[in-house]
Amino acid sequence: MSSESGAVRNSDRVEKNSQLHDGSDEKLGLDFFDGANGDEALQLVGIEAKEHFSEEYNRKLRRKLDFFIPTISAAVYFSQYLDKTSLNYASIMGFPIVGQHYNLVSMAFYLGYLFWEFPTVYISQKLRLAKYLGANIVVWGILLMLHASTNNFGAFFALRFLLGMCESCVAPCLILIISMFYKKDEQATRISWFYVMNGLTSVFGGFMAYGISFYDGKLIPTYKIVYLLLGGLAILVGVVVLIWLPDSPVHAHMLTREERIAALERVRNDQGGTENKTLKTEQIKEALTDVRTWLIVLSTVLTSIPNGALSNFSNIIIKTFGYTSKQTLILSTPGGIIGSAMVIFCGWYSDKKVEPTCPIMIGLNGAGHKGALLFASYLTGTFGSALSTIYAYNASNTSGHTKKVTINAMTMATFSVGNIIGTEIFQPKDAPAYIPGKTAIMVLLIVQIIVSFLLRWVNIHLNKQRQAKLAEEKARRGWTDADVQRERERHAFADLTDKQNLFFVYTA
Repeated sequence: MSSESGAVRNSDRVEKNSQLHDGSDEKLGLDFFDGANGDEALQLVGIEAKEHFSEEYNRKLRRKLDFFIPTISAAVYFSQYLDKTSLNYASIMGFPIVGQHYNLVSMAFYLGYLFWEFPTVYISQKLRLAKYLGANIVVWGILLMLHASTNNFGAFFALRFLLGMCESCVAPCLILIISMFYKKDEQATRISWFYVMNGLTSVFGGFMAYGISFYDGKLIPTYKIVYLLLGGLAILVGVVVLIWLPDSPVHAHMLTREERIAALERVRNDQGGTENKTLKTEQIKEALTDVRTWLIVLSTVLTSIPNGALSNFSNIIIKTFGYTSKQTLILSTPGGIIGSAMVIFCGWYSDKKVEPTCPIMIGLNGAGHKGALLFASYLTGTFGSALSTIYAYNASNTSGHTKKVTINAMTMATFSVGNIIGTEIFQPKDAPAYIPGKTAIMVLLIVQIIVSFLLRWVNIHLNKQRQAKLAEEKARRGWTDADVQRERERHAFADLTDKQNLFFVYTA
């Protein structure tokens, strides 16, 4: 009797499994799996979860990951943002390029960034991710030090262009690494931990430049000291990345084999996948036809134009309030602290509520007292949290490795376009008030709020559609809850896109 009932159960199981290959399977992402086309994770774990780890084990593993990944990522971002904004400090320390030529040198960084963004992300997909990142950091450190070897416009333009090319891989690589090691409700916090360096570097850089400004410049101009120090720091950070930053859970040599398996099983249910070396054109097409991609592109450009303007001209604007160069270097630092606090808050809130959010505050203009103008300039720093939220959004709302790198590339290419436009926001003819540029920034950030709410509505709508479809398939195929969980596990590392994978859930 028991053998007969067992045969019936096995027969039912076979029937259920056979239903996975009907005509609608490919459309739903429920087709059979070809391990050769799946993620690298399948080298260590099976299509279905075979090993399970306790919550305590996973907490210890997460702490170990936190020691390496966000820490090194923060060092990378710290160095990158200092290097990118080194021109801002040099601008009031005897930098020989002024006027429209200064605008063009500032723009050159983003031209190089834009030119190399798509090639660099697809090259990184084929190579070991962290090793590629580390090599780029070492090269840009050398390029930065070479800024101290010239005084003419053409050389500065070329060096800034090459610097932009090298730095274009940073955000895409770090976003991918975070998304491979952390669950969706952990990613925004970890991204905020490295993105916060954007604000903290303005504090460090301001005090560094302030100290250097007391040097009389007899042996070497003070702005050249800035480039030599920051270039040396970048090379050091690049070496750290090459040695200690893991490429993926599969190649995380600081973890034991058991820990690498646990790292993969930890993120399996999120359906985000890990790494796949095959460039899949169908995923590129999906990225280009996904309405959410273009909302992210629009959101990025709306925040990047103000970023391009303020990251290169904030010190010049503060100086126009009536402060000296030395006072300006010190007084620019509180804005970085305010921006950093907002980044950390947004990352924490996004993970706690699983709702990416980006509060935006806008400074005032036209006050009669320079103290009020200075305070208003500090408030504008709060919008910096928007880009870190976009990073977190891309990490948690996209699957399919080629689609991920494509959307990351589009985000960062748009970032460079926005920053190129931003370098032209503050025109010399509008000095000292720069009213047109300030007005443009206010309008852009207001529109950004509207786009953010639209993107949220789209994700909520897609989740409702997906829940209804999953319930329909569960009823049609006769799945139990255990069957649904098994199918969810089977889909995790199949390198399916978020649209192909019925089990993928978007964060609102």
